[in-house]
Amino acid sequence: MNDIKLKIQQSADKNIFYTVHSALQCISIDRMISPKEIRIALDNFKVIEDYPYDSRGHTCLISAKGNDKRIIHLVCLPTDNFLQIITAYLPEEKKWDDNLNQREDTWNV
Repeated sequence: MNDIKLKIQQSADKNIFYTVHSALQCISIDRMISPKEIRIALDNFKVIEDYPYDSRGHTCLISAKGNDKRIIHLVCLPTDNFLQIITAYLPEEKKWDDNLNQREDTWNV
């Protein structure tokens, strides 16, 4: 997963684009995730799920600390010219482990 992490960082350094869906998720009143917070998150993140065969391209779910150290999750698609943010959300604690890095439904797999 280090290759995808490096590609995310390199793509984000060039430019970040948001899908309409991700923009709507970010401005949701219960989330309010700013572009600045996403930049902060992209400085230090962990790839928690990898989707190399996604129909859109090699995407992944990342987890990072944003403003006030709150955890945010981003599904992103790194390209040669930009990082596309597909969705952004605040993980619900009841659906994730204590570190908000592993889905509850994968615990017994």
